[in-house]
Amino acid sequence: MGAILVLGVYPPVNILSIQSHVAYGHVGNSAAVFALQRLGAEVWPMHTVQYSNHKGYGSWTGRDFSAAHIKTLVKGLAARGALAACDAVLSGYVGSAAVAGAIEHAVKQVRRANPAALYCCDPVMGDDGAGPGKSGFYVADDMPGFFRAQALPLADIVTPNRFELEVLSGQKIATLKDALGAARKVVARGPRLVLLTSLKAEGTPRDAIEMLAVTADAAWRVRTPYLTLDPMPNGAGDTVAALFLARYLQSRDPAAALGHAAAAIFAVIAATQAAGTRELQLIAAQDQWVDPARKFEVTSVS
Repeated sequence: MGAILVLGVYPPVNILSIQSHVAYGHVGNSAAVFALQRLGAEVWPMHTVQYSNHKGYGSWTGRDFSAAHIKTLVKGLAARGALAACDAVLSGYVGSAAVAGAIEHAVKQVRRANPAALYCCDPVMGDDGAGPGKSGFYVADDMPGFFRAQALPLADIVTPNRFELEVLSGQKIATLKDALGAARKVVARGPRLVLLTSLKAEGTPRDAIEMLAVTADAAWRVRTPYLTLDPMPNGAGDTVAALFLARYLQSRDPAAALGHAAAAIFAVIAATQAAGTRELQLIAAQDQWVDPARKFEVTSVS
């Protein structure tokens, strides 16, 4: 059956977001925090790095934060009694396995205070264009092993792109069937839900791109027009993960969350294309996050 997203009234949620931050542009927490807030979530941001801009520009200034820094911040939240009210932890780019270990510690601390809290892991490792003319990893060599061995058993939701899903599952993806099989391999390692944030497979029209939400016994697909930008803006995956998590927490409906995330990020990309910039137009498109003007059908697949 198909499903069309409708606007609803949702309860407030509290989300601890641990990922990178940039002063200029919109990646990591610089994308996720406002997206979550615009959808009504209370957000507690912790930065794994703070840079002048994202690394896609080729040069940047700033610094990485240590695992001890993250643990200290979590300890401070615990002292306020805040962890018991945390509905979810969202993580993105972390830079090193040591900091990833601090995020693992944070998730366990939150769940000790609130066993119902979810962990949404965006396993940022690389993509099909990790640099000009390149495809592959842009993280430290120990990160893929960390995600497979430690993050997956801990996570409730993971949000890889196609490249990252191949890494996590150990399976090449050329077709929709491949993608579903790879996602279910990941689900078998712990998460209840995989959001594949971008898929162009055999059978996908050249002018379209797809997203999938996959559980152990169900799967949904949404297809949107593929908008060409050169260069493609960074931060779209960070934004999608945030949009999906917020709506999933509020609705507990994977299909509705998928449809909303797809429609909202399409609006952001369209605004970015119209502006002719390489930075996502998150502020200009913010009203579209709440009630996207153009919605797309979500269909069940198997």
